Amino acid sequence: MKIFFAKYNNIITYILISFFLLFIASSFRHILFNSHAFDLGIFDNGIYLISQGKNPYVSFRELHILGDHAAWILYFIAPFYFLFPSVYWLFFIQSLASAIALIPIWKLSKLNNLSDSKAKTICLIYILYPLIFNVNLFDFHPEVIALPLFFIAILAVKLDKIIWFIVSILLILGCKAVLALNVVMMGVWLILIYRKKNYGAFDVVAPSVIAIFSGIFWFIIATQLIIPAFSGEEAAAVSRYAFLGDSVSEIALNLIIKPQIILSHLFTLANAEYLLLLFLPVIPVLAWQEIPNLIPAIPTLFLNLLTEYQPQKDLVHQYSLPIIPFLIFTIIASLAHHKTWFYQNTKIRIWSLILFLALAKYVYFFPNGLYLKNLHTWKASNEAISLINTSKSVFTAPQFAPHLTHRLTLDLAIDSIDYNQVNKFHYVLLNLDNPTGYSSQEDIKNLINFLEKNREFQLKYNQDNIFLFKKIK
Repeated sequence: MKIFFAKYNNIITYILISFFLLFIASSFRHILFNSHAFDLGIFDNGIYLISQGKNPYVSFRELHILGDHAAWILYFIAPFYFLFPSVYWLFFIQSLASAIALIPIWKLSKLNNLSDSKAKTICLIYILYPLIFNVNLFDFHPEVIALPLFFIAILAVKLDKIIWFIVSILLILGCKAVLALNVVMMGVWLILIYRKKNYGAFDVVAPSVIAIFSGIFWFIIATQLIIPAFSGEEAAAVSRYAFLGDSVSEIALNLIIKPQIILSHLFTLANAEYLLLLFLPVIPVLAWQEIPNLIPAIPTLFLNLLTEYQPQKDLVHQYSLPIIPFLIFTIIASLAHHKTWFYQNTKIRIWSLILFLALAKYVYFFPNGLYLKNLHTWKASNEAISLINTSKSVFTAPQFAPHLTHRLTLDLAIDSIDYNQVNKFHYVLLNLDNPTGYSSQEDIKNLINFLEKNREFQLKYNQDNIFLFKKIK
């Protein structure tokens, strides 16, 4: 431990501060009832069921947890829930993964002969990149765990560490099926960019072959076998590319034989705005000569540009995360080998801070901000939840779901509410004041009227438009 602190003493403060701020921010958002069933509730419920030795079938998602993204890494998180079941493990792991990536970033900077001050600047560029903070706020996503792993995989190539590389790649593949495409392109990148370089016994051929074949193998297995077997359907994101087909294989084929369709979806105003958001925080420190280092990010960038699904074109959701490791590595190479537009540490740091202040969603915590909209019902919400038996089934609003996912059966008051289905639950917890956009206030009001007239339910709590009904028959 002393060796570790001595070796990374220059950035240990950055790691601790980053972790602390990220963890507090995501936890506080959850405490204020701004986390959601999608996606925090899904992962919390699935991991909890795994830890209890039960089938991780997420009832409100209506599929096995592996049927979502084949993210078997979630099974590695379950032992923490066995020790103490709490959703805060997910906030802890996600914040730690984001912060701990600073270690390989620092090491890569030093391997490229950058000074300590320049390496610190690159660490600040990473932690102030708006997507890091924003994704941390947006519930939990296992692909965040892949962030430090991508950096470690790059570092392993530089340090001639074949075991590190293999372990990193395998864990990345376990975070989300689509990351296999980035792994494949990482192998291609190693061949194209480093084919003339030899790092000793661990030649670039070895990691490139491992990456390409393991990525292709896992992508096929995950999308054609695991996800359909556990969900009964194609991967969830397929519907976002319906103009290309109804399955992964059909989409892959049409990408080759129908280039005219692709072009019409790529050159749009929304995509221009997305690219601007993506590169603006780092544009002063990018050298065009180092752009080939973004090759492994091409699958993510291409999929985000191709779809019309807006969350894949912003710096709020998780869909751009796989771009970050290679974007930061490109910055490292740019500052190491070229005179970038901004080169002085002070200018770079000020620019990063300005863009963070402009694009990060910390303003949601401000008075009258998005995350304080439920403050007037906070006390009533906690009181109602405390009256619910921990083992019984619940029908509830999406913002309450992550607080109630440690049970077998949970469903959501969204879309077209089936009153016959509601009768099957032991508890119904509703927020008339804030249905969170999935259902209208009129829908929730009608459901409350139905339950008040239903002799099988009794109103157990009613305060500040928070309603809790309990089944008595």
